[in-house]
Amino acid sequence: MAHVIRDAVPADAGQCGRVFYAAFAALADHHRFPRDFPSVEAATGVAGMLLSHAGFRGVVAEADGNFLGCNFIDLRSPIAGIGPIAVDPATQNQGVGRTLMLAVMDRAHARNGAGIRLVQAAYHNRSLCLYTRLGFQARSPLSVMQGPALHLSFPGYSVRAATQADIPACNALHRKVHGFERSGELTDAIGAATAMVAEYQGRITGYATAIGFFAHAVAEGNQDLKALIGAATEFPGPGFLLPTQNHDVFSWCLDNGLKLVMQMTLMSTGLYAEPQGAWLPSILY
Repeated sequence: MAHVIRDAVPADAGQCGRVFYAAFAALADHHRFPRDFPSVEAATGVAGMLLSHAGFRGVVAEADGNFLGCNFIDLRSPIAGIGPIAVDPATQNQGVGRTLMLAVMDRAHARNGAGIRLVQAAYHNRSLCLYTRLGFQARSPLSVMQGPALHLSFPGYSVRAATQADIPACNALHRKVHGFERSGELTDAIGAATAMVAEYQGRITGYATAIGFFAHAVAEGNQDLKALIGAATEFPGPGFLLPTQNHDVFSWCLDNGLKLVMQMTLMSTGLYAEPQGAWLPSILY
């Protein structure tokens, strides 16, 4: 299909929301998994947030005045995060998704970033193949966990709201675990009052921008990560993403009544080092 790519603008929020909802609903329904967005309005709200945030860039695909799809990239950190990408179900499998992917990858390469990452639904074989052909490598299987808040605490640990004064310690912790920092996302989460830190004997040993689909967390070890998960008042969105190979935390979640929603896959190009600690990725990475 002949189509053109242009930068997304705030006025595209409605069309992006429509395509987000339609594309993700069609895919989830086909595979009998829960939908990512409960309504067009919710999807439009996410699109509006992305389009109004200076740290994100978006692109849209059009043909003959018809809106075919959109894609976004988060440029707040040294590692860029792609998503969400959506193509109108009526025009899928015609090369639109590949063009949208290349467009945001070009924007990441233009700023000479260290790498790009994304998270894809493990049941979506076509996207896994597309991203692999574009140079992404599968790095970690992820389990989306959901359920009621655990209301658990542990001796010696305190979990509190993160403040601006905590940013240096949190950045140092993320560098220790992943090799780079994500201060842009952390700053946004502190401003939104969703970020929290875990302290053990008065020292920050973990932080989370929230425990949910659009949030990430890092910790020195599994007990520090459990303290963050146990203190969360909710798990917003479809749930939170947990590296499946972390058997200790995965089994602990199951023992405490959390349910596995679905499997996803973390993929990357460019800089990647095996994490040195406990962590939860966001839906971007």
